[in-house]
Amino acid sequence: MTEMLGYARSDGRKGIRNVVAVAYLVECAHFVAREVVAEFRGQPVHLIGFPGCYPNDYAQAMMERLCTHPNVGAVLLVSLGCESFNRSRLEAVIAATGRPVETLVIQKAGGSRETIRKGAAFVARALEEIATLPRVPMQVSDLTVATICGGSDGTSGISGNPAAGLAFDALVKQGATCIFEETGELIGCEHIMAERAATPELAEELKACVAKAARYYETLGYGSFAAGNATGGLSTIEEKSLGAYVKSGASPISGIIKPGDLPPTGGLYLMDVVPDGEVRFGFPNIADNAEIVEMIASGAHLTLFITGRGSVVGSAISPVIKICANPETYRALAGDMDVNAGAVIEGEKSLSEVAEEILARIMATAAGEETRSEGLGHQEFILTYKSFTPAGPACLPKSA
Repeated sequence: MTEMLGYARSDGRKGIRNVVAVAYLVECAHFVAREVVAEFRGQPVHLIGFPGCYPNDYAQAMMERLCTHPNVGAVLLVSLGCESFNRSRLEAVIAATGRPVETLVIQKAGGSRETIRKGAAFVARALEEIATLPRVPMQVSDLTVATICGGSDGTSGISGNPAAGLAFDALVKQGATCIFEETGELIGCEHIMAERAATPELAEELKACVAKAARYYETLGYGSFAAGNATGGLSTIEEKSLGAYVKSGASPISGIIKPGDLPPTGGLYLMDVVPDGEVRFGFPNIADNAEIVEMIASGAHLTLFITGRGSVVGSAISPVIKICANPETYRALAGDMDVNAGAVIEGEKSLSEVAEEILARIMATAAGEETRSEGLGHQEFILTYKSFTPAGPACLPKSA
C-alpha cells in the first residue's frame, strides 16, 4: 500500500491536499476572485465563496470550517466591502490556525484590476510558503470519508451503493470517520436505520431526522426524486431510499451531525442536511455539490460519489472519487469515472471485489494520486442560506 503522508495542521488534523483557497464573501466579489484563481490553472488554488449579501450564521460557520479544513494551507478572502459577511471574524479564525491569510476589499484596494493583481501576488507568495510545510505519516484512522449518490438509477442500489457501504464498513473497523447524508432520501428506511443506532436515544433522533425531512419536502410540494431517477428505472422515493441507504454499510451508527459539525470520534455518522425550523430557504440542497460542500465542512478529506445515470462534477478543497454503478454509463463516461461498479451488474466482479477497488482508490487518493475529476480540473462549489440548531447530546457518542 502506498504510504500516506499528510500535511500537519495546528489543530492536530492532517490534510491530504495543500490548497490555497480563494474565497469571495459576496457574489459581487465572485468575478474578481475567479480571475485570481484563473492565473493559477493547474496549481492547487481553489475558488470557494458565499454569494449572499445578508448575514447567515450557517454560512459564517461553514466558511470558517472550510477555510480551516485540513486540506487548506492558505486563504485569500475577497470582499466587495459593503456586504454583511463578518470578514474580520473569518480572517481572525483562519489566522489563529497559523495559516497565511489576507483580506482584500475591492472598494478599498483600487477596483477589479488592482484587486486581482494584489490577490495573485498573495497567492503566489502563499504557494511558496505552504510548499515548505512538513509532511507527517497518516493512518486510516486519521481519515474522514464522506459518501453521496447522485444521478441514481436502477443499478445504483445493487452495485455502486452497496460496494461503497462495504468499503465504509472496512474503514470504520480501522478507526476512520465516515459520513453519509441525504435524510430526504432515507424516507422509509428510518426504522431499519434506527436499529443500527449506538444508543436508544440516538435511534429516536435518527427517526426524527427523517420525519423532519419528510415534513419539509411535503411543505415544499417536491421531494428528492427527479425525472432522471424515474427514467433510470426507479419508481418511488422509498425505492430510491433503499438504494441510498445501503451506501452507509452495516456498521453501528455512532451519531448525527449537522453541516460544519466535526465528528468527535471515529465511526459512522449521519449528516442531517435539512434545515431546522419552518421552511425558509427553499429546497434544502439545490444540487449534489451542496451536500458535498457540507460534508467537507465537517472535515471530509474526500468524498465517494456513486452515480448510475452519470455525473461529471468534482469539488473544491477535497477530492471526489466517482463510482459508476451502471456499466453502460461507465463506458460512455469512462474519462470521468474512477471505479466501475457496473462490473457487478455484468457478472465480472463481486461486490467485495469492487469494495476492495474503492478502498485502494481511497488510499491512493489520500497518498496524493489525482482522481479523474481532479485531473480534469473540476472544482465545483455551492453554498446557500440555511438555518440549524445545535445537535443535542443524544445525537453524539456518550464518550464525546
